[in-house]
Amino acid sequence: MQFEVWAPLTGHVALRLDDATYDMARDPARAGWWTVEAPAEDGSRYGFLPAGETTPRPDPRGRRLPDGPDGLSAVVDFEALTALRTPPPRTRLQDAVLYELHIGTFTPEGTFDAAAARLGHLTALGVTHVELMPVCSFPGRHGWGYDGVAPWSVHEPYGGPAGLSRFTEAAHAAGLGVVLDVVHNHLGPSGNHLPAFGPYFTDTHHTPWGAAVNLDAPGSDEVRAYLLGSALAWLRDYGIVGLRLDAVHALADDRALTFLEELSAAVDELAAETGRPLFLIAESDRCDPRTVTPRAAGGLGLHAQWNDDFHHALHCALTGESRAYYADFAAAPLGALAKTMTRAFFHDGTWSSFRGRTHGRPVDRRTPAHRFLGYTQTHDQIGNRALGDRLSASLSPGLLACAATVALTGPFVPMLFMGEEWGAGTPWQYFTDHPDAALAEAVRAGRRREFAAHGWKAEEIPDPQDPATRDRSRLDWTEPERPAHARLLAWYRTLISLRRTHPDLRDPDLAAVRVAHDEERRRLTFRRGDVRVAVNLSPEPWTIALGRNSVRVLAAWEPVDPPGPDGRIHLPGESAVVLGP
Repeated sequence: MQFEVWAPLTGHVALRLDDATYDMARDPARAGWWTVEAPAEDGSRYGFLPAGETTPRPDPRGRRLPDGPDGLSAVVDFEALTALRTPPPRTRLQDAVLYELHIGTFTPEGTFDAAAARLGHLTALGVTHVELMPVCSFPGRHGWGYDGVAPWSVHEPYGGPAGLSRFTEAAHAAGLGVVLDVVHNHLGPSGNHLPAFGPYFTDTHHTPWGAAVNLDAPGSDEVRAYLLGSALAWLRDYGIVGLRLDAVHALADDRALTFLEELSAAVDELAAETGRPLFLIAESDRCDPRTVTPRAAGGLGLHAQWNDDFHHALHCALTGESRAYYADFAAAPLGALAKTMTRAFFHDGTWSSFRGRTHGRPVDRRTPAHRFLGYTQTHDQIGNRALGDRLSASLSPGLLACAATVALTGPFVPMLFMGEEWGAGTPWQYFTDHPDAALAEAVRAGRRREFAAHGWKAEEIPDPQDPATRDRSRLDWTEPERPAHARLLAWYRTLISLRRTHPDLRDPDLAAVRVAHDEERRRLTFRRGDVRVAVNLSPEPWTIALGRNSVRVLAAWEPVDPPGPDGRIHLPGESAVVLGP
């Protein structure tokens, strides 16, 4: 087997394989690369010894870290894994309904296999894709995954590469595609061995997490190739059909051809090569439509992005919150919501009080609506709250049903966060398991300091390092069987079914969406082709004049009689109705 590593900063590298040591030779065709042939098999432990070091370091491109980020790598025989035995479904992004989940808290066991055993719930719900939060290796057992330090490997406590492969195979067999959240803008602060091998980071730029990943300084060609190779490996070796790219606005990259364009081109090439539809979904706070504009038209070429503006407007309309970034949406939240439903971004060159400047750029209304994801909750929007409280902690079942109606019949590709479909009573809090005591204390103190600025007492903020914080965040799978939760779950299933059976609800034409609202009375109506939706956020009933058009009730949260001879329907308070021809 050939072992290789890029290590341009050292004069010698050795391979430690099981109990043997092999000197590596420079690759004459690739500057900075070292190679050696050595006998190995699936599970063989190995690491690299740069000159002067006595303890081997894991392979930067290692696919498995059985003992965590500070242990040796292990050889993985991908021919022996189960991925791709069942082809992934070919569902277009335009027709998708995504479901974001965290492997560690989706089930009590917190493993790929335990999550796979719950996929029947998702198929019954009607979702098409499972979006996994990051699964690459990070120190400790429990965490969100955004402190990963080995972008090619799979977190061993979840089940390692074999576990991810089994999960993907089970998802494909259930008719579900798998999307994976990956982080290219930073690596975690503990267990990161990359600087020992090469200039993976640069002081040219700085980020909230320290030195930036080197995308444009000397040596960046290889660093970009490292990240590109990692992204393609998830798609190629595990049968994953899409990647969610974390915080692309934090990628510091001044090169003419950006890393994101390179990644987009490489993924499109792999899709053509394999005959499988593949896609990239960005998280970006720039409100810049060029993120999802095709490369041929001067954009970055990503296939979709999360739309936080839609979320913020809907959240303010539901809750009345006005702190921090919600301030920009809180003055007239239904107006903000109507704008996002027809123009995608609320901030399209408008003043942002949160940023203290104008922000964003208008979206060409010819841009397909499926370039944007719409949602009522995400891991960020719940977990970054002081107590990790979901909407279900403060809203009535009727308002939760209204929120679901807007997201699932609105113009954007819907995404759910695990448990929202039954109004989960469990919070989803920020939790960590840093083995480094100093880092653990810094994280704990930093979180308490952050929320102290908003009036919270230190003792009120859950300790991220306390195992009870993670335990509280696990879903309670007895809840969906209880009447109140079961009713909301049935509503979600109904709405997703309507989206699947009514093409108007998947129409990508933003310019065709018609929205009306009454800010004072907290009412919203919108039309998607022949489908009409009315949402009443007020506790007061609402009589809606539909005219003489022939319509029928497709779905209603509370009982709604068909329109009478006068063309009127009566919608109860905190309720929603979907009407069709």
